[in-house]
Amino acid sequence: MITALVQFKVKDGTTRDEVFTNMKNVAPKFEGMAGLIRKNFLFDGDRGVGGGVYTWENREAAEKVYAEGGPWREAIRNLYGVDPDITIFETPVIVDNELGKIKTAA
Repeated sequence: MITALVQFKVKDGTTRDEVFTNMKNVAPKFEGMAGLIRKNFLFDGDRGVGGGVYTWENREAAEKVYAEGGPWREAIRNLYGVDPDITIFETPVIVDNELGKIKTAA
């Protein structure tokens, strides 16, 4: 498993409500996405930074979505006018208190 931390600068003047509305509108596009285990949307209004934390089954699934020129990257550019910063980490263990389970990488 891997975790991707994605961050992008929100356009100056964009309100918290606008960011939240954008995120709520795009959230359904991630349902059933191949290889995606979980996505958490993020927003830091003080710094004007949005983003997400994605947990993927493997790096290949993530790289397919994050590909240069692909629809995901273009959606970020269209909404916020910037390219996202993407940092990928190996994820050896996930503690899921909601489900009461610990998941380990293969």
